[in-house]
Order: sequence, then C-alpha cells, then structure tokens
Amino acid sequence: MSIESFEDTNAMASMLKALMKHPYTPVPVDTEKDAMLAQATTTSPASDEAAETSSQSSGETVCETTPPSSPHRDHTPVNARIVSDAIIGLSDGLTVPFALTAGLSALGDTKVVVFGGLAELIAGAISMGLGGYLGAKSEEAAYNATYRSTRRQVLESSGGSLSSEVTSIFAPYHLPPSLLKDFTHQLITSNSPDVVVDFLMHFQHNTPEPAASRAVTCALTIALGYFIGGFVPLVPYFFANNVTHGLVWSISVMIIALFAFGYVKTGYVEGWRGWRCVRCNLWGAAQMVIIGGAAAGCAMGVVRLFSQSGLM
Repeated sequence: MSIESFEDTNAMASMLKALMKHPYTPVPVDTEKDAMLAQATTTSPASDEAAETSSQSSGETVCETTPPSSPHRDHTPVNARIVSDAIIGLSDGLTVPFALTAGLSALGDTKVVVFGGLAELIAGAISMGLGGYLGAKSEEAAYNATYRSTRRQVLESSGGSLSSEVTSIFAPYHLPPSLLKDFTHQLITSNSPDVVVDFLMHFQHNTPEPAASRAVTCALTIALGYFIGGFVPLVPYFFANNVTHGLVWSISVMIIALFAFGYVKTGYVEGWRGWRCVRCNLWGAAQMVIIGGAAAGCAMGVVRLFSQSGLM
C-alpha cells in the first residue's frame, strides 16, 4: 500500500472508516512484496483467462440480480438541528402558556385569559427566538475563533510539530507508522494551508462549519414552535361560554397534545419498533403530561392564593 493511493483527504477518511470496521493486522513489508511477486510470476495465461471469464460472469450476475433503486428510498434526511430547535420551542410552548392560561382562569374572566395568553405567546415567542438567534451567533463566533487560531498555528508551526499533531489524531486507530508518516508528509507538503486547516478543524476539533443561515433558521424554528405549542391551550377559550368550560376543554386538549408530543419526541430518539421502544415512548409521554400538569396546577394555586388573600 503506497501513499499515492491517497490523493486527498477524503480518500484518507474513507480508508479510516474501512479500517475501523475491519481490525488491521500488521504484515511485514518484505513478506507482502514477496507474496505479490510470487503470485505475479506463477500466474499463467490460462488462469488469467479463467479469472477474466469469471469476473465477466460475476459482473453479469450482479447486473442481473441487482434490483433497481426505488424512487421512494431517495429522500432528504431531516436536519437534526432543526428538529432539536423545534422540540425546544414546542416543549416550552406546550408548558408555559398552558400554565399561564390555567392560572389566569382562576380569575373567572375569559377575556383576561385570552388577552393575557396572547400577550404571553407573542412575548415568549420573540424572547425564545432571540435566544436561539444569539445562541447560534455565539456558536458561529466560537467556530470562527477556533478557525483563526488553527490557521495561525498552521502558518507558524514547523513541519515537525505539525506532523506530530496530525499523527496524534490517528493514534487511536493503530495505523502503521510508515503509512502515517507518508500521509502526514503528503498532506502538509502537497496542499495549501487552508486545506490543512480544514483537515484539522474536521478531524481534530470535530467542529463543522455552521451554515450561513443557521442563526435565522434557529430563531424562526424556536419562535414558531413556541407560538404553535402555546396557541393550542388557548383555542378552547375562544369558543367556551364561560371560563370553567374553557379550562376543562383546555386541560383535555393539552393532555392529548402533551402525551402525543412526549411520545413522538421520545420515539424520535429511542425508535418506534419493539416493546422496549414503546415502553420508553410511553414513559416519555407520561413525563410530559406530568410536567405540564404540575406547572398548570402550581400556576392555578398561586393565582387562587393571591386572589383569596385580597392581594389581587
């Protein structure tokens, strides 16, 4: 195996993935060369013809037996960061506004519940969206600072120190020292500093470059998730004749919404098939119902306490 087969960093990454699946067994270089020489010298024209015929027949078999790719299998995976932001917005939106509207219902005025709930929804969505935006901007700033530091290190480091740093990245994979030495030399001498910096950012710091629209996407996803989740417990009060009926319908709707959200949220992580996954999903759904119910109960209790004490 020679370094010429690794013309770029992507080829090296592919090789590492393959080596991680199949443990490496060191073979002396001389023994490997002798075996290849012996195989090359003992191969006869007849065996070459037979091998060619066999490869052609196997190729025909593969072409005949390989099923055509189904168009339903080609799909774009959902961005995990967007799912995470949506879960953050929905979880807060399903809990905080529900607790607030339940607490305001203790005052006995439907208009107070509706207007107070809408005001909290708007303010909460803006606050959550700004928090997500600032968090994404901080993540982007941290990436840029790490990139500048790594680039300065690459430009100022000597070949020996940079080689040892690159070699230390692949130490857990137990690669042959000769291969690491050749690869490190090829990486440093045959590529620009920007390529080396990208290599270190990916393999050493494990820091992917954030998308340019990450901050805006994060803010909109969290804000919309919060508003949609918080609007659910507020809907029954628009159609209820009195605040008591609205509270009963709001509690019923929220039990279903919290249970469904908790089940889907846990199932996205644990999976959907098997009794163990179903049990974990049910427990996650029950937790969401318990947390939302406890928050609403505490809010109602505090409002009633202040109302009966004459402070309101």
